[in-house]
Amino acid sequence: MRNLWLKKNPYMSLWLSGANAAAGSVRSHGSAQAKRQATTAMTNATRDIFDLWAHALAGAPVRKRKSR
Repeated sequence: MRNLWLKKNPYMSLWLSGANAAAGSVRSHGSAQAKRQATTAMTNATRDIFDLWAHALAGAPVRKRKSR
């Protein structure tokens, strides 16, 4: 007698294929969102650093003396 547990099940195969496709879609959307957030964070950090350098290099403003 053959073991029924080892027999191929087409319904299980279809269900697993669908689940794998859905998991792949969710994984790719999550990965894309993570990359977008990392890019935004790096852009903001770079902008902040250059703003600090610009203010530090500009120094104190030079005041003109009032003429009498």
